[in-house]
Amino acid sequence: MPEAAELESLAAEHARLRDAEVVASTTVSDLEREQKRADTDVEQVRTRKARDQKRLDDGQVASPKELENLQSEIASLERRQSVLEDTELEVMERLEQAQREAESTASERESVGRKAQEVQAARDAAWAEIDQEAASVRDERAAIAAEMPDELLSLYEKIRSERDGVGAAALHQKRCEGCRLQLDAAELNHIRGLAPEVVVRHEECRRILVRTAESGV
Repeated sequence: MPEAAELESLAAEHARLRDAEVVASTTVSDLEREQKRADTDVEQVRTRKARDQKRLDDGQVASPKELENLQSEIASLERRQSVLEDTELEVMERLEQAQREAESTASERESVGRKAQEVQAARDAAWAEIDQEAASVRDERAAIAAEMPDELLSLYEKIRSERDGVGAAALHQKRCEGCRLQLDAAELNHIRGLAPEVVVRHEECRRILVRTAESGV
């Protein structure tokens, strides 16, 4: 059944996407924590620089040496802030990309899930149709079997149990449709001489041969 094969394929794809979604979610969580650390680092440097700048602007430093050190520290903090802000921006960009990938993976997984539900519904409908057809065939078979002689029916069931569930096969164009072998001329000539009600069996596979207008005899 093609629906069953497709459903199996969709289940495997859904499992793969679920695993990928877990990985993507973990990456997003890690980057969110990294961004928080970067934000904190930037904020600490900004606060310290603002404090030093206020001391400088308020004229709280009188010593030339201390003033030089304070100015040097402010310059160093500015450089440090620039580096940290670049890192913060880089982490933010990676986070946005990871969030897009996580959302895309989740959306794709949901799409595969919906498709799987549709295929499953189609498979179940096909199974229901097969069950209905099988029940109809069983009823038809039972009606035909009821009209068969007990001896013939017993022979058919015996052959069927020995030959992979096929007790009778059509003789079509001089070939047994059970074993797919061509009958030789001698066997065909023998069958031609038999009355229609005589039960014919193939010498090779021993199945009952059903003669029709297309048997070639």
